[in-house]
Amino acid sequence: MKLSACIEMLFNDVDFYDRIPLAAKSGVSAIEFWDWTEKDIPRIADLTQEHGLAVATCIGSHGGAPANPAERKSFLEGLEASIPVAKQLGVPTLLITVMSPGQKEGFADLSDHQMHTSIVEGLGQAAPMVEEAGLFLAVEPLNVLVDHPGYYLTTSEEGFDILGEVGSPNVKLLFDIYHQQITEGNLLDNIIPNIGSISHFHVADVPGRHEPSTGEINYSNVFAAIEKTGYGGYVGLEYGPTGDTAESLKIVQALAP
Repeated sequence: MKLSACIEMLFNDVDFYDRIPLAAKSGVSAIEFWDWTEKDIPRIADLTQEHGLAVATCIGSHGGAPANPAERKSFLEGLEASIPVAKQLGVPTLLITVMSPGQKEGFADLSDHQMHTSIVEGLGQAAPMVEEAGLFLAVEPLNVLVDHPGYYLTTSEEGFDILGEVGSPNVKLLFDIYHQQITEGNLLDNIIPNIGSISHFHVADVPGRHEPSTGEINYSNVFAAIEKTGYGGYVGLEYGPTGDTAESLKIVQALAP
């Protein structure tokens, strides 16, 4: 299983760039991060190459939200700007959220149907861009019960429905096991039949969003089930460690096939 350390949340007691060699030392095969716009991309490229790490994902649009048709142009412009960054870093999958988590301004007059339709239309326009670039675009549902009140797109079911409407092999889902355990549970029955529509996973335990083994999710079983499907993408470790980060990564690696 290809594990990716989210260095926004892991090793965050040191400078951002110093986290890269620490991640390599921990034994993971990749790193990931969120916003690239304030990062030194050539420095990240050099450091990951030096330490033998891939970059699994980063955020793919820093413009508008695809859930709002009024922000469609800025969403597509943000994606267009992200594609050369992904190519420079060798990133296979660009992550997008359908709106900024917790964002409400500009959405008050939009119905759920309008937002769903706007997401489908926006991703439909984005699809040729990522297809031509040879990249995946991964749409992430988030939970509203604990972390992101006001966010649109919470269930994997609606996420997979959106992908079906878009109909592009390069537009897939980021399945965050932490968020989906809170929102819907039924993890394996939602993951296994839809594995071909998932291009990235995020993991953390519930409650608390800490490392696997600290909460209610049986990650040994979940990891084994994912591995059995033949999934070849990355599993991103996006959690807040309860103690030493390196020790928490040893625990996670022991759970993974």
